[in-house]
Amino acid sequence: MTDADNPRAAARPMMRRDRASAALGMVVERDEPGFAVVSMPIRDDMTNGFAVTHGGLVFAVADTAFAIACNEDESVTVAAGADITFLKSTRSGQTLTAQASRRAVVGRTGLYDVTVTDETGDVVAEFRGRSITTRRPPTE
Repeated sequence: MTDADNPRAAARPMMRRDRASAALGMVVERDEPGFAVVSMPIRDDMTNGFAVTHGGLVFAVADTAFAIACNEDESVTVAAGADITFLKSTRSGQTLTAQASRRAVVGRTGLYDVTVTDETGDVVAEFRGRSITTRRPPTE
């Protein structure tokens, strides 16, 4: 899961190892300290019994953008919790885009907001993630 136009995204060991995001077809559009944009096309196998995008997959694209935004340096930062509000359903053939932004970092804890939109710019979901920076060394 890399973006040829974004050397930082391509160089990220965390994202090179992220097999789940890659399998879901996610693309890192922007990767900056405290900010990330990730897109994901919706396939038929990503829909539920009502033919709408499975909520867990909307959460997944938001969570990936959150993970990129909160891992701003060499420290390993993980989710301490997250909440999502679903506002609009989407279907196969559409593309979701998650934009994550740092709201605050105090000590080892952080707060990040992620807005998930569809290809028309309509808001699909709002996600709020809480992070904790661990003392664990990064893995290569």
